[in-house]
Amino acid sequence: MKKIIFALAFSSLIWTSKANTMGAIDSKKEEIDVTINLTDVKDDQVLVTVKAPKIKTEEITYSLPKTVPGTYSVDDYGKYVADFKAYNKKGDLLTVTKTDDNTWSIKNAKSLVKITYLVNDTFDIEKGSGFGQDDIFSPCGTNIDAGKNFMLNLHGFIGYFKDKIETPYKVTILHPATLWGATSMIDKNDSTSVDLFEMPLYSKLIENPIMYSKPDYTTFTVDGMDIQIAVYSPSGKFTAESITPEMKTMMTAQKTFLGKINSTKKYTVILYLSTMSPTDAKGFGALEHPTATTVVMPEMMPKEELVKQMKDVVSHEFFHIVTPLTIHSKEIQYFDYNAPKMSEHLWMYEGVTEYFANLFQINQGLIDENDFYSRIAEKIQGANAMNDTMPFTTMSANVLTEPYKDQYLNVYQKGALIGMCLDIQIRESSNGKRGILDLMHQLSNEYGISKPFNDADLFAKITSLTYPEVGTFLTKYVSGPTPIPYYDYLAKVGVTKNTKKIPDGIFLKGQVPYIGVDKETKEIFVAPNKELNIFYSTLNLKGEDVILAINDKPYSLDNIYDMITDSQKWKENDPISIKIRRDGKEQILTGKVKFPYIDVEGLEATDASKAALREAWLKG
Repeated sequence: MKKIIFALAFSSLIWTSKANTMGAIDSKKEEIDVTINLTDVKDDQVLVTVKAPKIKTEEITYSLPKTVPGTYSVDDYGKYVADFKAYNKKGDLLTVTKTDDNTWSIKNAKSLVKITYLVNDTFDIEKGSGFGQDDIFSPCGTNIDAGKNFMLNLHGFIGYFKDKIETPYKVTILHPATLWGATSMIDKNDSTSVDLFEMPLYSKLIENPIMYSKPDYTTFTVDGMDIQIAVYSPSGKFTAESITPEMKTMMTAQKTFLGKINSTKKYTVILYLSTMSPTDAKGFGALEHPTATTVVMPEMMPKEELVKQMKDVVSHEFFHIVTPLTIHSKEIQYFDYNAPKMSEHLWMYEGVTEYFANLFQINQGLIDENDFYSRIAEKIQGANAMNDTMPFTTMSANVLTEPYKDQYLNVYQKGALIGMCLDIQIRESSNGKRGILDLMHQLSNEYGISKPFNDADLFAKITSLTYPEVGTFLTKYVSGPTPIPYYDYLAKVGVTKNTKKIPDGIFLKGQVPYIGVDKETKEIFVAPNKELNIFYSTLNLKGEDVILAINDKPYSLDNIYDMITDSQKWKENDPISIKIRRDGKEQILTGKVKFPYIDVEGLEATDASKAALREAWLKG
């Protein structure tokens, strides 16, 4: 899973006032038959009907997940279920008791024939930026927009009977003929308004999201993998075709980088673009699955920024094919959806994955060396802002509870840096011949999709496959409380720290905006009661000034992302004109662009004697 943190700043800015190709299921074996009705939506709710398998106990429970793999959060999908009913063969209601947020207990279960319930979607009730404690992160959530879009992360619609989690599922989805379902599953019904999917067990089913919307998709093949890109853009601003060239270039580079480490035959990228309205998604990022990625982004993004974010986010999710989807512990293999035990190794599942998402870009020539170093420097800065003495394995195993869950985002910072340091150490110990990708190849051969490892045994296994120095690193810096000396490891490849001045943001300073939006008029204004930087003072821009246009281009909430990204292209002393309204009167302010500058710590290659090892690290 990858969360995009800029959503926090942008949301606060906006709302400031003033198929997996599994084999066929054995028809003789019992199955759980589910129907989801998307054609008859009432009160923004969808009816789900579940035909029960043969129940041999007097009482049975049916549950939706408390959490699902890859989310590392308690989401309680059962809270979005209403009007839960259980029936016998005669149509009589059976006694049902809700025992917690996610579980219903059914009496006289031997006579149970079916259950029905209504599902509310999660997008409607996200608060703030979609990262709130009670929010479900949008790519893990659900959307019900009758006749337009249905985002079916199936763990939000379908549950499981106790002791029946490995029973095959047959899922029928009734939908408007005008909508098409994007998924990696195979539809076994030829109808344009009925889809039929079969999966051999619950865990396989819920790893296959489906998005129903007006058909907008492209397909291409990369090294034997069929890739599908599906897009929902409410206004039609973006199409699948418009982003496919960049996605194809990126995913081709990823497959080249990975080599033969994965055997996925079909992969679907589902992109949902949010209007950012009060009832639409606000948590931006993605959630991985073995054969798919669900992505949520704001539709108002300029294409250049959308493609940039998609490259980083989708590449991260795609690399999850390696871990945890191929290499994982028993906690993941035998995941308990309502009493989860978390693995100690988030440093690998999320950290190494994030490292690969950056390393492959320099390795395959998609970014240059300076860009890569800037990304690493930003991660060091981000990691230093977190709790640097909390053992990473302890945080990982307890990530669902405080104080550990507040440190989860460090998996993208320190977790990635753990991957980097391990890579450098392996390179040094092997004289540049091996790196962390070689280790992941070895682990995938040692274990694999159906063979998990024991959490407590992983460090010893890695040490046996590599070098004693690697084992020392893992014990001291990953399971221990000692902060990692990042610059010592970077020095091994001749990279050192430097300090340089760079332009700071004009409209955003980190997560703090200098501007706001009147949500009634959609007009952009300069934030009042705030110390403004040199850009504003030079042009005599004042708090509460309404920004109508810059360099003759009008701006409002509808294209505010354009304004922010356009400003990132400005140069020092560029001529600029800003049309404003102050105290009810319009005027034009003219002058030159002046940036505020800040000192930042960066990285640069300085030791020529380490050039060969550095080349092996970045290009090997």
